[in-house]
Amino acid sequence: MTAAVALVAAGCDSGPSTGSGPAQAGCPAALAKARAAVQRAENTDASWTGPTSGPAAVPGKTIVYVAQTMTNPGVAGVAKGLEEAAKAIGWKVRVIDGEGTPAGIQAALSQAVTLKPSGIVIGGFDPQLTAQQTARARAAQIPLIGWHAVGSPGPDEATGLFTNVTTKVEDVARISADWIISRSDGEAGVVVFTDDSIPFARNKAELIKKELATCSGVELLAYENIPIPDASSRTPQEVSSLLSRFQNKWTHSVAINDLYFADAAPALRAAGKPGSGPPFNIGAGDGDPSAFQRINSEQFQAATVPEPLSQQGWQIVDEFNRAFAGRPASGYVAPVHIATAANSSGATSWDPSGYREAYRGIWHK
Repeated sequence: MTAAVALVAAGCDSGPSTGSGPAQAGCPAALAKARAAVQRAENTDASWTGPTSGPAAVPGKTIVYVAQTMTNPGVAGVAKGLEEAAKAIGWKVRVIDGEGTPAGIQAALSQAVTLKPSGIVIGGFDPQLTAQQTARARAAQIPLIGWHAVGSPGPDEATGLFTNVTTKVEDVARISADWIISRSDGEAGVVVFTDDSIPFARNKAELIKKELATCSGVELLAYENIPIPDASSRTPQEVSSLLSRFQNKWTHSVAINDLYFADAAPALRAAGKPGSGPPFNIGAGDGDPSAFQRINSEQFQAATVPEPLSQQGWQIVDEFNRAFAGRPASGYVAPVHIATAANSSGATSWDPSGYREAYRGIWHK
């Protein structure tokens, strides 16, 4: 854990505030920008901005979804959307579970290549982990599409992905920090939870810190590097220590994955903290069902930046259809969304409207 560090941004008034409340916040420009961004991201009625044209359904295809682990709610949610979309377009899907270990994932992908399907999904793991197996797939001219497989959306020549389906990490990081700036009226004491052993997670945390730094009224109290596999054992102890050190100065938290707040809850509860906050917690993660349950019941998580998992499953099918038809990838990247108790209506996932109808229209289904 680091000593408290004041975050001061260039171009933002770093002098002492002359009053209190939003009108006197130390970063009026950053606060106004954050509020506008958060308002857009919390909108649940946004119209479909994805593709509305493309090739009609190519018939008779079979897709194998190789899952990093089906115990990961994000990976499982995409698999469910993929199966639904495949049924709509008239294809077959098989899911092979890599069970979360390098050896298991390599074996699962090897099995997938042996089946000689029309296409293979790299579901939530780095293709470099399976370089030998992906090389075999490419040699067999089997298109590969990733979900959260590499750090950026779109085609990836280095790993041979026709495209990678994900939101932009820059957008997710920025909006989670903006939520804190907006929710706090530009005056917050923040703890960041991350796993620096994962380059993608470390990058996301650094981007979060960078956006928080646009507001001089936001203070980074601590940067907690807790490996995800150790989160359940280490987070409660770390949270207790943070509460002892910072007490009421700790007003907000952001984590690269929602799971940290499941593990933080017992320590916050034991310290007598209200489930509705403070600290007010936002997950810059997949938005799994347990996160929505904590948010909707006001139990130590106030918001999440969820992936539209079902929509991304449908997008994967559409991207394969483009590959089979000899067309380029669609280039679509889903916009970020913030889910709160106020806008989720009790749902346990983020399922935007319009995509099913759009994709069926493209496929003539």
